[in-house]
Amino acid sequence: MDREELERELDEAFGGDEQTRRAISRQARDLADSGRVQTDFDYELTVDAVVDHLADAPDDHTLVERWNWWVGSLDLAEGGYQRFHVRPDIV
Repeated sequence: MDREELERELDEAFGGDEQTRRAISRQARDLADSGRVQTDFDYELTVDAVVDHLADAPDDHTLVERWNWWVGSLDLAEGGYQRFHVRPDIV
């Protein structure tokens, strides 16, 4: 997972400020490195996959809300994804 590429793609697709994109790219990299998505859902977590999943969130969601919406759905399906949430009050 290339964090810089993800930050560029997040900016293009959803905007948000640099600090938010950086926080989400760190969490996405940690999630990819954990191998959880590959193990639980049988696909590689790529930049395109992250952007595609975040695009599924409701249109009125901020970037942080989109990320947490998606990670929350992973957590509901398999559990253990809470640690990848981004706290909106710290970005």
